[in-house]
Amino acid sequence: MSLVERLREIIVVEGPVSVARYMGLCLHDPDFGYYATRPSLGAQGDFITAPHVSQMVGELLGLWACEVFSALGRPKAVRLVELGPGDGVMMTDALRAATSAAPEFVEACEVVLVETSQPLKAKQARAMREAGHEVSWIEAIEDLPSDAPVIALANEFLDCLPIRQAVRTKGGWRERLVGLDGLGRLAFTLSLNEAPRDADLPAAAPRGAVAEWSPELRDFGAATGGLLARASGAALFLDYGADDEEGPADTLQALRGHCREDPLARPGEADLTAHVRFAPFLFAARAAGAMTPPTLTQAEFLGALGIEERAAILARLRPGRAEQIGRQLRRLIAADQMGLLFRAACIHSKGLAPAPFGAAA
Repeated sequence: MSLVERLREIIVVEGPVSVARYMGLCLHDPDFGYYATRPSLGAQGDFITAPHVSQMVGELLGLWACEVFSALGRPKAVRLVELGPGDGVMMTDALRAATSAAPEFVEACEVVLVETSQPLKAKQARAMREAGHEVSWIEAIEDLPSDAPVIALANEFLDCLPIRQAVRTKGGWRERLVGLDGLGRLAFTLSLNEAPRDADLPAAAPRGAVAEWSPELRDFGAATGGLLARASGAALFLDYGADDEEGPADTLQALRGHCREDPLARPGEADLTAHVRFAPFLFAARAAGAMTPPTLTQAEFLGALGIEERAAILARLRPGRAEQIGRQLRRLIAADQMGLLFRAACIHSKGLAPAPFGAAA
C-alpha cells in the first residue's frame, strides 16, 4: 500500500479530509510520510535552508543565544533547544561559535532537540557526536520541563505546521478539503457547511479567494509562551511569512528537487509548507503569559547581528572563497532573495529584552 492508496481508503470511508490532516499524513505518516521516511535537505536534496546557505546563520544564532544567557544572569543550568533541527548543521555551527565566545554558556547548556523523524534523529546524532556534544531528544515542546531557563532556536519550523484552508463562495466561506475526483484521483473539494467559526477568516473577500488558518500554530504559540512564562528565557523563530495581516492567499506548496509541484501530486514524496501567519501565533504566546516584540525581516535581524562584518572576516580568512561568501550573504539578506520573505520572531519571558528586537507587546 502507498500513501495515495491509504488516503483513498480514508476518503472513501470517512469522506474528504481537511488540508491540515492531509499535510499531517504527507509529512508524518509513520510508513510513508516525508519526514518519517525520506527527508532530503541541502543542495542535493529537495530544499535548502538558511543554515545550509552559510555557516554564518548558525554562528550568529549561537552568539544571540550567548547574549540571552547573559541577560538571564548566566544561570548555572540552561536548556538550549532547537525545534526541527534538520540534519544538525545549525546547532553545531551555533555551539562552535558559542564555545569560542562564551565557553561558560556551553558548559551550562543541556542541548535538547525537538524532533519526530527517526532518519533526521540519526543525522543529528552523527553531527552532534562528531562535534563532541551530548544531546537528548523530545518530540514536542510540551515535553520540556520548566525547571530551568530555556533558549530555543527554530529555522523553518513553523511553516511545516498543518494549515486549514477555506474558499469564499457565493454562500460564504467553505472549508477546502482533499477528496477524490471522478477518476479516483486526489482533488480539492469544498465542504457543504460553512467554515468553522474559529477560522479567523476575513469578513470581506472576492469570490474564489482562499484563506488559511492554523489551530496547530496557535496551540504551539500558546505552548511556547506558557513554557517561557514559567521557566524564563527566549525563543527565536526564522521563517517565511508576514507579520501584518495578509489578504486571503493560497500559500500551500510542495517542494521536490528544489522545484515546486502540485501539493496533491506525490503525497509523502515532497515537503509541504505554507506561509506563517505570525500575528495569531504571537497573540497566542502573549495570551499564555509571554512577551512578543515586533518581528523583523531576516535582513534586519541578521544585519543587526553583524552578518556583513562576519562575511568580511570570512572573506579575508578564505580569499579563495570570497566570491562565494558574497553570494551567500546576498542570498540571506537581499530584498529579492530571503531578506524580506523571511522574518525573525521572538517570544520571551518578562524582564528580558533580547536584542535586536524592540519593546515587547
